[in-house]
Amino acid sequence: MGTDGPTVQDRAFGVLFGFWSSQALLAAVKLGIADHLADGPRTAGELAAAMGAHEPSLARLLRALATLEAVTSEGGRYGLTEFGRALVKGAPGSMRSMILGVMSEDHRRAWAELPHSVRTGETAFDRVYGMPVFEYYARHPDVSADFNDAMTAGSAAVEAAVREAFDFSPFGRIVDVGGGNGGLLAAALEAAPKAAGVLLGTPAGLKGAADLLRARGVSERCEVVPGDFFESVPRGGDLYMLKWILHDWDDRRAGAILRNCREAAAKGSRLLVIEAVLPDGDAPSPGRLGDLNMMAMTGGRERSAAEYRAMIEAAGFVDVRARETRSPCGLVEAVAG
Repeated sequence: MGTDGPTVQDRAFGVLFGFWSSQALLAAVKLGIADHLADGPRTAGELAAAMGAHEPSLARLLRALATLEAVTSEGGRYGLTEFGRALVKGAPGSMRSMILGVMSEDHRRAWAELPHSVRTGETAFDRVYGMPVFEYYARHPDVSADFNDAMTAGSAAVEAAVREAFDFSPFGRIVDVGGGNGGLLAAALEAAPKAAGVLLGTPAGLKGAADLLRARGVSERCEVVPGDFFESVPRGGDLYMLKWILHDWDDRRAGAILRNCREAAAKGSRLLVIEAVLPDGDAPSPGRLGDLNMMAMTGGRERSAAEYRAMIEAAGFVDVRARETRSPCGLVEAVAG
């Protein structure tokens, strides 16, 4: 007898298959399958010879990747789909680094301790590694570099959407607070060719900034400032940007960052917060899963528009407005009062 839709068991299997799917993509990225297919389709045997892989096992992974629509399969030859091309190292819009970062060992081990966070309110990462995540990254430059690469890839994925939704051209001096390698600041300066930029970050976070800003052709208009946004923020900005910063922290510490931005900003300067903005109440949203990631990794949280409004107004900003973009990130704008 038929049913009107998926059963609860079907839905459970769907969630489990999601885990398997992400692990298959991680294996493909680590093996460099997309890189080996970048120049055109190959058979499993040709790929195995090029990669030094076990051909029957590689063929099984390729068939799974075809199910995920990452590769095409025709006449025994495998090629890349548009999705698969996003797994190629260094390709425009590549998500390879994001997959490696989000699926890294430190993330997986922290998520395994999510029940501990739910029981206690403590951060799972701290329980696993005995220290907060950013302290761990500071002590492990190789892991920090992978994280920075992931954030750069993630930033590139939302840059175009932010540029479509926000006009950077009126601003003469744009300060990116905690901007990592500077991908978003580069996009803002490209959109505002007369503007100067300031990139604030920790020494570890800024490690790849000089090369990225030079490659994007904006390094001569950009000042790179090592520092701590809990201590102070560079003054004199017409626009202060915070992308994927506030969600890393609890309300007290996120509020401290916002107050430092307000102290640095002249009256009338603008604030632009780029985060996943949750819907009110219990409405479904992909940001709900990101919220669990913050619980496991940093002790921070994703927030609703109302929660951002209250926090930003408490820091001394006015005219707070939130709106969506075509990316998973929303924009929260405000004016220094």
